[in-house]
Amino acid sequence: MRRGLTIIVSGPDPDRLRSALGIAAAEAALGGKVRLFFDAGSVSLLAALPAALQPLRDAALDLGVQVFVCQTGLAEQDIRLDPRFEAAGLVALMAGLGEDRLLLA
Repeated sequence: MRRGLTIIVSGPDPDRLRSALGIAAAEAALGGKVRLFFDAGSVSLLAALPAALQPLRDAALDLGVQVFVCQTGLAEQDIRLDPRFEAAGLVALMAGLGEDRLLLA
């Protein structure tokens, strides 16, 4: 059984997001449980996701990658949450890590 993978997207850099989405999709394709967490600094990427990254995001979601978005970042930037994503806090994310591997992107 594969250990889960939790990836924290830590800033508004599209290249880092591309890497995070690619890693998430690859792990999910191998049967791993994957969670992406957008911290406050990266929430703005969700509001203005570059068109080139949309297919990769959709592929990751189709493979079962779960997406969590920082509640504080949503409130600070007044961004509406995509219904495919879940609002969460970093404390709850960390509390639910269990045996997941943690990656900062």
